[in-house]
Amino acid sequence: MEINAAAAWINATFFNLDVSAALAVHKLYELAGWFFTPFFELISFFGKGGICLIILSLILLFFKKTRRFGTAMCIGLAIGALITNCCLKIIIARPRPYVDQNGILYQLWLLVGQNIESDKSFPSGHTTAAFASMVPLFILGNKRWSWTALLFAFTMGIARIYLVVHFTSDVIGGVIVGTFAGIAAVLIANRIPQKWYEMNFSRGGKRLSDPPDAPDV
Repeated sequence: MEINAAAAWINATFFNLDVSAALAVHKLYELAGWFFTPFFELISFFGKGGICLIILSLILLFFKKTRRFGTAMCIGLAIGALITNCCLKIIIARPRPYVDQNGILYQLWLLVGQNIESDKSFPSGHTTAAFASMVPLFILGNKRWSWTALLFAFTMGIARIYLVVHFTSDVIGGVIVGTFAGIAAVLIANRIPQKWYEMNFSRGGKRLSDPPDAPDV
């Protein structure tokens, strides 16, 4: 199996980390595989193509009280997708961990459902999307509950390692890209004119301070 120089360098540099971390996460399967496999498949489903996260961001964007959250999430997801899916995955083109049928990760993959992904491995798109959307919620939200957003994002990364559809280094790459995208999204969202956050979409885009239309005569 031929791979390009960038993918070969990542494979060689992070080999020990990728294998040791995968074996550590695999302990969850040994403890209660009947539970963790469907659980992590469900978590992974929420990041598939970013669709669920996009829907959530659009719902938050619609309501005035949560529009800043939704706006930042949409921007973060867009930045993360641009960097990960449109650039890094194409340039690096790293094969998935289960492609090497002689490797130990392939054996783990056989045990946890044999999930197959269509695109390249580095960085993890699911993890990128999770952090790109959840970091804004954590930063902008009340810290009494917003920490749960980061918990979801980290769980997404663990799920991708557990299901052996990503190397640990893929997930770390997704964390870095997603966090950058999320922070950039918050900075951009905070520079958007306040009138965007005051618009009432249920009133045809008018702000609450705008006078009502004059009645027809």
